[in-house]
Amino acid sequence: MRELKKCIMAATLVCGTTMGLTSCSSNDDNSVTPEPETEYPNKKITDGNYDKTLAVKCINGTFVGKKAENIISYKGIPFVGQQPVGNLRWKAPVDVTPSNDVYEAYNYSKAPVQAPGDPAVENGMDENCLYLNIWKAEEASAEKKPVIVWIYGGGFEVGGATDPQYDCTNLVKENPEVIIVTINYRVSFLGFLHLSHLSDGKEYQDAANLGLMDQLMALKWVNENIAGFGGDPDNVTIWGESAGGGSCSLLPLVKGSHKYFKRVIAQSGAPTQTRSVEEAIEITNNFMEELGCKTVADLQKLSAEKLAETWAKLYGFYQVLGIRTFPERDGKFLPLNTWEAYANGAAKDIEFLQGCNKDEMNTFLGAIGVDRWNEWAPGRKAEKLAKHTEEERALVESYCSEITGESYEPTVRLLSQYMFIAPQIRLSEEQTKGGGKSYTYYYTVESALPLIKAGHATELSVVFNHPEMNGFTGRTYDATFCKTVRKMWIQFAKTGNPSLTAEQSPTGKAIEWPLYDTGDKQVMVLDEQDIHTAKESELKIVDWERTYFLTNTYFN
Repeated sequence: MRELKKCIMAATLVCGTTMGLTSCSSNDDNSVTPEPETEYPNKKITDGNYDKTLAVKCINGTFVGKKAENIISYKGIPFVGQQPVGNLRWKAPVDVTPSNDVYEAYNYSKAPVQAPGDPAVENGMDENCLYLNIWKAEEASAEKKPVIVWIYGGGFEVGGATDPQYDCTNLVKENPEVIIVTINYRVSFLGFLHLSHLSDGKEYQDAANLGLMDQLMALKWVNENIAGFGGDPDNVTIWGESAGGGSCSLLPLVKGSHKYFKRVIAQSGAPTQTRSVEEAIEITNNFMEELGCKTVADLQKLSAEKLAETWAKLYGFYQVLGIRTFPERDGKFLPLNTWEAYANGAAKDIEFLQGCNKDEMNTFLGAIGVDRWNEWAPGRKAEKLAKHTEEERALVESYCSEITGESYEPTVRLLSQYMFIAPQIRLSEEQTKGGGKSYTYYYTVESALPLIKAGHATELSVVFNHPEMNGFTGRTYDATFCKTVRKMWIQFAKTGNPSLTAEQSPTGKAIEWPLYDTGDKQVMVLDEQDIHTAKESELKIVDWERTYFLTNTYFN
C-alpha cells in the first residue's frame, strides 16, 4: 500500500473524525433508495471514428484503447451488466449482456466507496465501480500470452485499481510477454457487510462476501474475453498483496473458481484474513446502532457518503486503524475452516508463489508513530489472546518477554507473527500437505526509515517497477535486485516455476527456487545483496511453539 497510503493520512488516527449524520428511521415509508452517480467513465463511440487497430471486440462491447510508445492500455472496461447501485446495492454482481456498441477505454473508473484517505480515491469514488483495466505490449505474438490479474490490498477496507502505484505500463514495457489486468471490487461496508440476520435480510445472503464475488465476476470476464487482447485464458495467474493476497488465497476455496486461474501469487496475505459469522454480525450491529438503523431498508435510505462517514468513525482504516472488515467463513461460499480445506487438497491443482516480509507490522508502527502504536497495539493483543487458553496465553507472554529493545518491539513482533508471518508459513504447510505446490519467499530488504524496516507493502514499488514511488521506503532499491524479483514473478506466471536460468536472470547467475516441503521447509530469501535459499529453521521465521497456533483463531 503506497506509503501505507501516505502514512495513514499523517496520523488522522488520532483525530477521531467528527461528522454529523442523519440517522435512519424505519418509520419513514416514503424514503427511497438514493441513486448514486452512474455515469460511465468512457464515452460510447457512435460515429465510427476510432482507431480500429486499438479496438477489441468483447462480449459486452468493443473497447478502444490508447497507445503510449509500444504499450496499449484499456481502462474502465465494465465487467458486469449492471453496476451495483440503487436496489442492487448489497447484491451479487450481475453478469454482462452481449452488445455490439463501441466504447472508448481511455479513462479509469472511480474507486469503490470507502472511508476517506486512500490514494485510489484521488479520481473520486462511487458505487458505480466494477471496472477493470488491461495493459499489453503492441507487438503481436504467434502464441497467446500469459495473463496476470492484480487484486489490490487495503485491509478489505480501502483501495482501488485506480491507485497510481498499480499503473502497469513500466511492468509490461519490461516484460512484454505477459498481459496484466487490474480489477476493482467492492470494499468495506458495501463489499463485506453481513445482513442476512436482519428482519428483511433474507434477500441479502451474499452481502458478506460481495467483494470476492466481484473478483470472481472479473475473472469470468477475463476468461471469456482476454483472448481478443492476445491473452491465454488457460494461463491466468491471480496476484495480490495484503487483502489482495488474502483474496488470492481464498478464491481457490470457492466452488467453481479453478476454471478461471491456475496460479496464485500472494504477498503478505493468507486465509486467516477472514471472520466468523458471529464476528461479522457484531460489526454490523455496531454499525447499525451508530446509524440508528434496524433493517436493510433503513440502510438503503442512506447515501453512500453518510455510510462512509459513520464507518470512518467506528472502523475507518485511516481514522482508527480498525482492521475489522474481512470475508466471512459462512460454510457456503467459503469453508468454515480454510486451513482444513487446504490440508484436504482444495487447491492442490493451483500453483502458489507466496510469502511475507520480515517486519510486517513495522509499516503500521512507522505510519502512526510510537505513542499511538503503544495505545493501539496492547488492546489488539488482548483481544487476540482472549480467544486462547491460559496455557497458550502464557506461551505468547513468554515469546514477548524475550524480545528486547524499545517499548514497541514486543507488540510489533507479536502482531507481525499473528497477522502475517505465521499465517503465510502455515499456508505453505497446508498447501503442501494437501498435495499442492508452494514456492515461498521471505523478504528482508529494509527501508531507509528505521521504524519501518522490511515492513508490510515495502516491496510494492519493486514488483510494479515504480522506483520513483519510494517515499515510504526512504530510498531506491538496487535495480538489479528489483528486476530479478520481477523476473521471478513473471517466470512463475508463465511456467509455474519462478526459477531463472543464467540467461534469464538479470544477475547473470541461475537462481533455483525449490518447492516448500514440510521437512526442510526451504524458502527463497529476497535479500537485496544476496537472493538465496535457506531453511526456515535457520531463519526462525515463525515461533512454532509460541506463535504458530495463533493462526487457529484467524485474523481478528
